Amino acid sequence: DRIKAEGGHNEDDKRYPKKKVVLLLAYSGKGYYGMQRNPGNSQFRTIEDDLVTALVKSGCIPGNHGDDMRKMSFQRCARTDKGVSAAGQVVSLKLRLIEDIIEKINENLPPQIRVLGLKRVTQGFNSKNNCDARTYAYMLPTVAFSPKDYDTENIASFRLEAETLQKVNQLFALYKGTHNFHNFTSQKAPSDPSARRYITEMSCGEPFVRNSYEFAVITVRGQSFMLHQIRKMIGLVIAVIRGFAKEEVMERSWGQEKVDVPKAPGLGLVLERVHFDRYNKRFGGDGLHERLEWAREEEAIKAFKEAHVYPTIVKTECEEGSMVSWMATLPSHDFEATVTGTQDNKDQKQNADEGNGSD
Repeated sequence: DRIKAEGGHNEDDKRYPKKKVVLLLAYSGKGYYGMQRNPGNSQFRTIEDDLVTALVKSGCIPGNHGDDMRKMSFQRCARTDKGVSAAGQVVSLKLRLIEDIIEKINENLPPQIRVLGLKRVTQGFNSKNNCDARTYAYMLPTVAFSPKDYDTENIASFRLEAETLQKVNQLFALYKGTHNFHNFTSQKAPSDPSARRYITEMSCGEPFVRNSYEFAVITVRGQSFMLHQIRKMIGLVIAVIRGFAKEEVMERSWGQEKVDVPKAPGLGLVLERVHFDRYNKRFGGDGLHERLEWAREEEAIKAFKEAHVYPTIVKTECEEGSMVSWMATLPSHDFEATVTGTQDNKDQKQNADEGNGSD
């Protein structure tokens, strides 16, 4: 009976046997509760909810696999938080390789989510475990680096001076190397070995003007990141630049004591790229597998960011002013003392259902 009932699927499986692949995904996170699916929580729509629906509708996976993604060996490379976007997210899974597969999946996705590429990978490939490094970008209005007494009502006329940008980059450079980032996430003890993270690059680029506001993009590359880690790394540098905290707080935040580290808004954060250097070295030249690099898709990635990611960040920032609102909370942080229990409990409560994923 079961074979009869699944007859259509079996026919499809014969015509299109399932193969292990990776999909290159780009999405604007606005309106979504992050990347990862929360089964049984349909009111909180995630990127994966819409992706799985599109995979079923396009015939890439059997309908009965939609509810249990383990059946298709599904693995996301990075968990992105609520409202966070991606230009180069990668997921690995088993799919039926139907004709015009990318077009058919995209026909069933909203415009703010796009599959931009597909490559065959080894049977045992896991996009999370095989990933060596992740690169994130964070787009913010440069008024975030204005002096403490600057009138933030007057954002449009603010322009970042070269000297300040140089200081910003000196501070970001301090994050390079391996540090104990237990203060940059929640519910992590200083003794927890998983709080040690390796950062290879962090810097802020030259400013540019959009919608009469000046913006800049911060880029950070590291092996992996904990929940809220990047937003707190940026939040602390802003607090130092604006004069609410002394520079020594950065060194202290990697020590054993608990430090009150402010968390910058999620709006500007974008997962830019995930890196598979070891996999490429081992399998990329074996004649059977492609290297997991996306040079051919580069134009499409750039076009997606220009159409869906940057305009959303700019428009939302101009209309809702999330950065300026957040800046107003900086005086309430005590950078001299260790963090209060209240602040820690607030963080714990907020993140109780978010687990310990990446930024």
